[in-house]
Amino acid sequence: MNLMERDVIYENSLSQAAEIADWTMEGDGVVSFPRGRMRQESLRPREAGQAGNIVHWCPLTFPDNISISWDFQPISEPGLAILFFSALGRNGEDILTAHLAKRNGPYEQYHHGDFNALHVSYFRRNPKENEFQTCNLRKSFGFHLVAQGADPLPAAALAANPYRLKVIKCAAQVSFHMGYRDEEIEIFSWEDDGRSYGPVLGRGKIGFRQMTPLIAEYSNLVVREVERQ
Repeated sequence: MNLMERDVIYENSLSQAAEIADWTMEGDGVVSFPRGRMRQESLRPREAGQAGNIVHWCPLTFPDNISISWDFQPISEPGLAILFFSALGRNGEDILTAHLAKRNGPYEQYHHGDFNALHVSYFRRNPKENEFQTCNLRKSFGFHLVAQGADPLPAAALAANPYRLKVIKCAAQVSFHMGYRDEEIEIFSWEDDGRSYGPVLGRGKIGFRQMTPLIAEYSNLVVREVERQ
């Protein structure tokens, strides 16, 4: 399926506190801007496990048929970074304003909670678990691994500059891309059949998740309309 990116519907440099004043942090996380980019980290040590993880939500509910792109640079590892998208209550509720169960970071609250979402893990560095570095796409409700591809991002010590990441979500089609300077590669592409793991997801919120003790920076978030050609 050929897709074309169209008009920008949301843009945020993530360069200063005023840019994220209306965002919602779940878990014990802190945000700073030492280099003019949004730096996220947990206030809890690695030993806290799931209780130390954080999710930072953009307040807008985005329509279906969009691309989501942002710059990402790991500062220190180990840890894990995830983007949630198409996040909507299981009965169509807004996940931030409706009276849903309280969330404060543990992953089970997000994949077996009271909302649906797609989530791509794109920086997974845990020497005890990851013999291969992969990017994983999961669909919830549930913990369904629906697509996977190799992760070309270097270790934090070697990532001297940000990398451009992009998710394209158009109806049943989802693809994930990584770029650096003038190069971009597709990591995976998946088409939801709407049966194996529940109905195709559409509109919803986006949020950045981190597993402690990862420290990472985010910038230049852009959401665009996408249409089929």
